[in-house]
Amino acid sequence: MANETGGQKAEKKIKEALTILNDLGLPKQQQNERSALTLLSLLGLKPTNKWEDASDPLMGITPMMDFFQEHYGKKYAPNTRETVRRQTVHQFLQAALIVANPDKPSRPTNSPKAVYQIEPSVLKLLRGFGKPGWKNELLRYLRTVDTLKKLYAREREMRRLPVKLANGQEIKLSPGGQNVLVKKIMDDFCPLFTPGSYVIYVGDTQMKWAYFDSDALSRLGVKIGEHGKMPDVVVYYAEKNWLVLIEAVTSHGPVNPKRRQELKALFSGSTAGLVFVTAFLDRKAMVKYLNDISWETEVWIAESPTHLIHFNGERFLGPYED
Repeated sequence: MANETGGQKAEKKIKEALTILNDLGLPKQQQNERSALTLLSLLGLKPTNKWEDASDPLMGITPMMDFFQEHYGKKYAPNTRETVRRQTVHQFLQAALIVANPDKPSRPTNSPKAVYQIEPSVLKLLRGFGKPGWKNELLRYLRTVDTLKKLYAREREMRRLPVKLANGQEIKLSPGGQNVLVKKIMDDFCPLFTPGSYVIYVGDTQMKWAYFDSDALSRLGVKIGEHGKMPDVVVYYAEKNWLVLIEAVTSHGPVNPKRRQELKALFSGSTAGLVFVTAFLDRKAMVKYLNDISWETEVWIAESPTHLIHFNGERFLGPYED
């Protein structure tokens, strides 16, 4: 009987969370059990808690799902983690209900260490759910929503990393992760070692194709499908007729023999010679991968930008024929 009572309390709390999502105007696709449980986890609310007990824990996706199971008996398979992130958490962010990585704003949202927290004014509002003044407070909050969205969007934009391409165009990369190194590649490596080169592709921590000139790549005989595993930066050094493929290593590995073969296959149609470069932020980062780096490739270290380390072959900084 005790379990049944606990189950009834859990279902009641989920229904209340669904009522809130509806009152806040979330789309129908987010008015479901998964989203209700996500909201409850981000408020630290167990079935026996009152809404006024809501708190604002920092939570990642996996801890949220653990919370679903431990306190509400709702077990979601590990492979639904991305569904929670993309179909609920992402929409909560867009609606300014939550903020991402308040403890470290530079952390990429797709980092395994990413955490989320209920937005302070939302927390204040939801602590009043079920009380006599709820509707008035809700209306007052809803009048501020657009302002909140703009505020958080502006803060995210301010944190983005501006990168100027050789043609004068400026793109902005999401903060943190490998993008700090990608910016250094664009600002330091390219002017020093591929002066006047044409940027063809720049990846981004949060979105794969931050910049991609597919027409320029096609003119060099290369067509890349949407599932092609691109290097982080691709530049065409016209003076030498080199296509320089650069991997920025912060969490993923360098151009090792396997990756070198993958890139050769991906760019096999290129009429330009292929040059492989692995970039690191500092020597300490390089040491971790030293045994993995492929021969006949180059290594660039951002803390010593005017130098290259050449991994033995018959030429320094240039393509190799099979």
